[in-house]
Amino acid sequence: MGTYENVELYELTVSEASALIARREVSPLDVTKAVLRRIEAVESKVRAFVTLAPDRAIAMAGSAEKELRTAGRAGSLLGIPLAIKDNLCTRGILTTCASKMLSNFVPPYESTATSRLLESGYVLVGKTNMDEFAMGSSTENSGFHVTRNPWNLDRIPGGSSGGSAAAVAADECLAALGSDTGGSIRQPAALCGVVGMKPTYGRVSRYGLVAFASSLDQIGTLTKCVRDAAMVLNVICGHDPKDSTSVPSVVPDFTRALGDGVKGARIGIPKEYFVEGMDKEVEGAVRGAIGRLEELGARPIEVSLPHTEYAIAAYYILATSEASSNLARYDGVKYGRRSEGRDLMDMYLKTRADGFGPEVKRRIMLGTYALSSGYYEAYYKKAQQVRTLIKNDFERAFTQVDLLVTPTTPTAAFRIGEKTADPLQMYLSDIFTISVNLAGLPALSLPCGFTSDNVPVGLQFIGKHFDEQTILRAAHAYEQSTDWHRRRPAL
Repeated sequence: MGTYENVELYELTVSEASALIARREVSPLDVTKAVLRRIEAVESKVRAFVTLAPDRAIAMAGSAEKELRTAGRAGSLLGIPLAIKDNLCTRGILTTCASKMLSNFVPPYESTATSRLLESGYVLVGKTNMDEFAMGSSTENSGFHVTRNPWNLDRIPGGSSGGSAAAVAADECLAALGSDTGGSIRQPAALCGVVGMKPTYGRVSRYGLVAFASSLDQIGTLTKCVRDAAMVLNVICGHDPKDSTSVPSVVPDFTRALGDGVKGARIGIPKEYFVEGMDKEVEGAVRGAIGRLEELGARPIEVSLPHTEYAIAAYYILATSEASSNLARYDGVKYGRRSEGRDLMDMYLKTRADGFGPEVKRRIMLGTYALSSGYYEAYYKKAQQVRTLIKNDFERAFTQVDLLVTPTTPTAAFRIGEKTADPLQMYLSDIFTISVNLAGLPALSLPCGFTSDNVPVGLQFIGKHFDEQTILRAAHAYEQSTDWHRRRPAL
């Protein structure tokens, strides 16, 4: 069975498929087989995955079906085919971080986020492509292959969670997990026309997430609609004693307030987020979305985040410094690939030279320099001080408003190869997302329009710490008043 009332099963949202499975109108095997057929049909064009797991997916769907029959349990993700970014450890399945350094790494343990998905009865269809070690904004830095944007195969899907965003947009899964260090969920979500949610830092356990920048990384969701984001967050959020940065706060049911609307909500419009050089079509779509929120009863208020202009400089010192520290462990001894050398030092040098790609090497060198004797005070310490100023800007803004609304990216998806020769231009792709990670805030991107050449534009909602509910409620209200999220690329 591949369709339900003239809808292909792979086109369903998580909430739609979950309801049908609970009512026994379709089975987990029906949905999983439909998704696997879809992958077979379009994956050669999109190349969203590093590793596919069709046999495991069928076995997991069979287990979900058995549980449905014997226990009568129909959980929200039971039998739902999801994809997982390839920097989340999955026991017994390759976890490469899209790097040659980890091309043979099969974890002996499961990340906490995917463990919670397993408890819910999900189905894993595969591990998605990404920029190597999550370092990049286009998925062109993968050690294996470039993922393509399903809306236009000549364009990038964004990054570093580009494989997850492309897989959701192309209906190769019903939803996916990604990670967000400086916009790595929200930026590809915007460029691929899906919903990307980065929760508050500490809301989702990072245990089993291969570290890039530990004070910035956060696991989140890529979904077809806002309700699906809330449903997956309900499963993966919560305190974990295995992660010292996991916060022991109560996790609400994120789906409960979705229908409450935005009437009376004060939405802040940061003036620093409408910058010179921003694509006019992107700006027009975002301003149109703000107008729609106003029609729905929200009250726009201009606010200022004065230290925004320093965010990219601070981020690229802090993130690279943490990367330099985290990636020191890849030395050819403990795990991962090893290159043979004349002696121990030669082996270290060859292993790291062969195993890491150019962007990863660039960031390791930047971070090592920033942390080196004589430069620590001038760079790393100064960047931490700027981070505090940025966090204070947000706190001041949130005394006046309930949430912030901004563009997610300054442009729509650019062409593959267009910015690879200019790293600084590539870094500027994340200008509107980086500050959120520096401040540890939750944020969501959802589609708010298309450019004249039919590529998506994203709208970003930013909330207070641990106030994902307000973001989801506002985003859902906007989403339900438009049909952007219902559009599908013609692959």
